Amino acid sequence: MAGLDLMRLFNQLLLASGGDVEEAMEWMRYLQQQGHIDEGIDLEAFFDELEENSMLERAGDGSLSLSSTGERRIRRSAFEEIFSNLKKGGIGYHAVRAEGEGVEQLPERRPYQFGDDLHRIDSTASVHNVLRRTMGELDFAEEDLEVYETEHLSACATVVAIDISHSMILYGEDRITPAKKVALALTELITTKYPKDSLGVLLFGDRAERVPLSELPYIQAGPFHTNTRDGLQMARMMLARQKQPNKQIFLITDGKPSAITEGGNIYKNPFGLDMKIVTSTLEEADLCRRQGVVITTFMLATDEMLTDFVEKLTQVNRGRAYFASPYDLGEFILADYIRNRRKRVR
Repeated sequence: MAGLDLMRLFNQLLLASGGDVEEAMEWMRYLQQQGHIDEGIDLEAFFDELEENSMLERAGDGSLSLSSTGERRIRRSAFEEIFSNLKKGGIGYHAVRAEGEGVEQLPERRPYQFGDDLHRIDSTASVHNVLRRTMGELDFAEEDLEVYETEHLSACATVVAIDISHSMILYGEDRITPAKKVALALTELITTKYPKDSLGVLLFGDRAERVPLSELPYIQAGPFHTNTRDGLQMARMMLARQKQPNKQIFLITDGKPSAITEGGNIYKNPFGLDMKIVTSTLEEADLCRRQGVVITTFMLATDEMLTDFVEKLTQVNRGRAYFASPYDLGEFILADYIRNRRKRVR
């Protein structure tokens, strides 16, 4: 196993363990004992190197934890893993409806048109055109000029709402780790390529709770119901404070809504689809629509009753829905984020 693969495995185990460094180390030692990691690899030297490189830090009692450098490296690793697969998969960029701030030059060119910015002229291609037309004379005409295509970048405010109810780890399938990886990758994408965008993260179980981006490696699912309405409501309120023209919620869930908050109390019903809960959740989705917030739901289940609910929520909000597995969730979300914040202009 190469060093890069070893690092990727360690990062994956860190996310699965909720950021528990020593537990991730024990898992790696166990995997080596079982023959899944080459016995010739010195894991202890690998761990020492992580500490020397300041990815891990040791507390006064000798215990190890992630450093801020380690947290940044996990974000970068998640982005590299997902985005490299995205480029190979070719999901592609699509147009958005709203034009926004910022212009990015594209490699494609087209003939100059009156009113085009002169700084977008491709001088090399234009000189080539005039020389070919005049047989060597440098006598420019408007028809010789070519300009680079551009695209406007539409500033976005995004909230990722992650379901942390018990079903996210039910039946032995880990769905919370891919959800965390997605949020980490989005963090890296936005801070490096779209710094004018904003990204917030919240968790929803019995109630919704906003979490700082630094806490992403450490979140875990728990013995909770699914209060989707509370998650949407908090996300909508977070977005209301942002100035970006485009606002969206990425809702990552694998189950039906089974709880709502009423007067400070939680009304729960884990059996079937409770119409009181469903109606309240759909009303919140409609309120999001009326405030210009698009909900994109990434559903990690294919049960017909649940997909019917998601389709209804999507119809009410006029949003989007994907039925994805945890293993390609990141590619879906990064592709959707990129394609729906861009608009090609002439």
